[in-house]
Amino acid sequence: MQLNDRQERIVEIVKAHGPITGEKVAEQLNLTRASLRPDLAFLTQIGLLDARPRVGYYYKGEQNPFGLMEHMADMTVGAHQSAPVTVTENTSVYDAIVSMFVNDVGTLFVVNDNQELEGISSRKDMLKIAIGKADINQLPIGVIMTRMPNIVVAYEDESLWDVAERMIAHQIDGMPVVRRMESGKLKVVGRVTKTNIAKAFVALGKQQ
Repeated sequence: MQLNDRQERIVEIVKAHGPITGEKVAEQLNLTRASLRPDLAFLTQIGLLDARPRVGYYYKGEQNPFGLMEHMADMTVGAHQSAPVTVTENTSVYDAIVSMFVNDVGTLFVVNDNQELEGISSRKDMLKIAIGKADINQLPIGVIMTRMPNIVVAYEDESLWDVAERMIAHQIDGMPVVRRMESGKLKVVGRVTKTNIAKAFVALGKQQ
């Protein structure tokens, strides 16, 4: 982030003499306290300075919200994804439910023999069919799954920030991480969920 000359001078003064009052900063710059108010407010908002009543301003450092956001945007899906949990179209709904709870996931990815994405099925899909009159031991998951192209996917080189925004926009808890093959098909290589994103952001916050 680029500061103007006066803002850089304010930061230097606070670094050298903080804690220091706004009036003292203004004196060193031969300016009025009122004229410095917008700059001091800006430097405080972005996290470079902090202030305490009756104490004054002190230097807080470069670790500001904008820097944190930049780090978040740099984090890729591939570095934080989990192993996918997959089934085939012929898997019975009963077996799919068992697989979902054994693996503690909210969504199953339906793939073919080449691990290429065919569809997805969520807990909600399972619940709807389970409380009906269908024989879930005989009914294949391919009958109830959501098929391409109505599936929201993520790619390994995407930022977690972008994927998080997409999850919110589509109101979903997770999505398959895919790799596009020469055939045009999407091979499932992982999964990314709200939990993955929350863990990554918490870990980043602890590093700041």
